[in-house]
Amino acid sequence: MTGGRGDPGLLDRMVADCLGWLDAARPHFCLPANATTDADPNLTLKPLGELAELTHLIGQLHPIGDIRQVARDLFAFAWEQTRDGELFAELIRGEPYATYPMELYGAFAQAGLRHEGVEELLATTSRLRGWRVAREDHTRTLGVLNAERRIGLVPHADFDAEFARTGLGLLPEPWVLDRKAAYGVTHDVFHLTEWGRARERLSPESAGYLRLWLPAWLENWLEEELWDLVGELLAVSACLPDAPCDPAAWQRLAGAQRADGAVPETGAAPCPDDPAGVFMACYHSTLVTAFAGTLARTAPEAPAPGTTGATARRAPSVRCESEALP
Repeated sequence: MTGGRGDPGLLDRMVADCLGWLDAARPHFCLPANATTDADPNLTLKPLGELAELTHLIGQLHPIGDIRQVARDLFAFAWEQTRDGELFAELIRGEPYATYPMELYGAFAQAGLRHEGVEELLATTSRLRGWRVAREDHTRTLGVLNAERRIGLVPHADFDAEFARTGLGLLPEPWVLDRKAAYGVTHDVFHLTEWGRARERLSPESAGYLRLWLPAWLENWLEEELWDLVGELLAVSACLPDAPCDPAAWQRLAGAQRADGAVPETGAAPCPDDPAGVFMACYHSTLVTAFAGTLARTAPEAPAPGTTGATARRAPSVRCESEALP
């Protein structure tokens, strides 16, 4: 890896093309009438929640006004799909022990989009003994704790203690990192740094571990053409002190981006005659690419060769005030 932000023109073009495809794919993000009952949330609520989380950040941080506006429009569309938050009230009433309604709602609450009924319900359900049962893994618990903080609830556990039990917190042997564990490590970084808004929260030990092993991990999944994980690893690299950048990796990811702006999760996208299949195969990796490109564009410049001192070692955080959208 080399220091710096990479090629701004390439990054801006990739982000703009990703958002153009996502904007055209709005019909596929629309929630069905049975979203709170029989529909598979992984096919309905999850895509919409990821759209909200990442377009909110892009709309805050990207330096290009036109790109910010497209992202903000998509974020506003996602809020409209929740019927201004009423969807979350229905989800919580139906599944009082579930944490995903809070996690999804937290992205909107952070932006100042609130629903009084949802917050009254969460104030009750988050105190239930059954709700506090440990999540499937500690990384997921970090996401729940962040949602509690965003909403203004008392955290049900200590964030630092939970982070210490995650894959990144334990600094696992890097040569046995499989695909699932790699996704866990990237999300440990995203939850710790508030999706790149507070990059200084990475400890020197964690940052040093990632700086040492990211090049090998990137090369491995570039060879496998797992573009979704490549994008997440590039987003992690943009969160590290001195903003390390791998221009070759960005060029290879750009080469995987289709002419219409979509980035397939792995290999090449399905036949365009199957729009629903193309959407499911591309929406997350396309969002991740736009997210990673935004973090890379807003990363601090690397210090000049030979620079020493705290300023050279630590990257300042990127902080933006929450803003409510019309």
